[in-house]
Amino acid sequence: MKFSRLKLGISAVAVSVALASGAFAQDQINIGAFGADANQLDPHLSGGGQDRALFGYVFNSLTRFPPGSMDPKLIELDLATSIEGDDSGLIWTIGLRDDVTFHSGYGNLTADDVIFSLDRARNPDTSAFAASFAAIASIEKVDDYTITITLSERVPTFIGMLANPAGGMIISKTAFEELGDDLKAPMVGTGPFQFESYTPKVRTTLTAHEAYFRGAPKLQAIDYRYIPSDNARELAFAAGEIDLFYGRREQDWVERVTEQYSDDLEVLIFSPSQSRMLHLNKTVAPLDDIRVRQAIAHAINRDEFQGLIGADITKQLFAPVPSGFLGQAEDVAQYPFDADLSRELLADAGYPDGLTLKVPTTNIASLKLPFELIMEQMRRVGITLEVDFVDHRAWHALIRQDESPMVIYGAAPFPEADAFLTPFYESTSIVGTPTGQTNFSHCDVADDEIAAARVAADPEVQLAEWERAQQLIMDELCVVPLFELEQVWAKRKSLNLGYELTGTLNLGPPITEATYFGE
Repeated sequence: MKFSRLKLGISAVAVSVALASGAFAQDQINIGAFGADANQLDPHLSGGGQDRALFGYVFNSLTRFPPGSMDPKLIELDLATSIEGDDSGLIWTIGLRDDVTFHSGYGNLTADDVIFSLDRARNPDTSAFAASFAAIASIEKVDDYTITITLSERVPTFIGMLANPAGGMIISKTAFEELGDDLKAPMVGTGPFQFESYTPKVRTTLTAHEAYFRGAPKLQAIDYRYIPSDNARELAFAAGEIDLFYGRREQDWVERVTEQYSDDLEVLIFSPSQSRMLHLNKTVAPLDDIRVRQAIAHAINRDEFQGLIGADITKQLFAPVPSGFLGQAEDVAQYPFDADLSRELLADAGYPDGLTLKVPTTNIASLKLPFELIMEQMRRVGITLEVDFVDHRAWHALIRQDESPMVIYGAAPFPEADAFLTPFYESTSIVGTPTGQTNFSHCDVADDEIAAARVAADPEVQLAEWERAQQLIMDELCVVPLFELEQVWAKRKSLNLGYELTGTLNLGPPITEATYFGE
């Protein structure tokens, strides 16, 4: 029976009244998310950072990082009760919990839901993350609480792949099929909070999932508000309208708000350090000339990025894989700041008087600010960037349609090298192709090494292949690594997260069944 679906309408009305009247007091948390709107309320299709924190409140995966952590050594079972692989590393048998209830009366989790979700995650037509699950050859149901996954090739981080918040979340098969085109269809999960309503460009509301298998949440509701302006989020906090919000990832801002709101605000700085890399489309003139790409690389002064954004929340980056990731190569081609050499390279390439590039880029502050510095650094060597700053969501569409010769991009995926190398530098991920992901540079020089590392049974062989791949990528200058930037949020001191926050792949502090207001 789905008798609780009748209650949904009542609770949705109650939430609306509460949001208008300020009810729920400390039983509701109001969150200020970045972005003018949701990217797409579908955990298998949305690559937008503004959605990832929200999805973490709603969904579970087969395995998970403990709340507040992103250490691969600490991955634990979530919806799974057991995961066993055979000697080949290709066949995995997974047992499932039998006490997990979906939201809104859609019954208990079974193998059918897991198979449906993972099939959806690995299908390029229904997933933005299909390449991350491409090694899954088949998924078979053994019984209602057991499945078998067969891989086409070894995946050394298979347990971690199942914990990946980018595509690994489990949705209700029944809800998806019954609701059809309804907005809610892909948003029925098993997590501590359930989807109630969405108001475009305003908010998504969630309420407590009282039947959550880890226990009923202490909070009763989440009001997840889309507030694209950094200043507006801060003012909303100061007015008492939000309790947790995406901060400005700048040293001056961290220091100022810590002092200004010292009685009520705590700044949260945590991993993953989100990379900032400048991807250069090597198929588009004049970037198809490696001398021009080298000129751009030598025009970059990383000291200025740290000076602008803050030494405490940034660190310089020189490799295509960030620091702290399993497999980062330390000894790759370096392109140190040298403005004179940059001008010489431009002249050798036939541009003694400089050149002009038209570049659309995002207006979101954490990417706009460093790009404005890039514009200035390029200007000093004779490269004029005519930039159109556009809405973040529109920009995502443009760059995936291959509409920009250079793309500044931030990412914080699963903390191992392949999570960067496959989506950003393997030729199957080139944007504008059927399997395209985020290979904005059209990089195609390290396919063999990336593939070999992905299936290597020997960890030492895997590390060596990852290092060779990164050397080739830097020799070709598909990308100019810039810096790494920590996540910065702020919360009320009265908000107790219920865990120690050191990192989260959801990019925002998890709100769990244990989160509450009080000492």
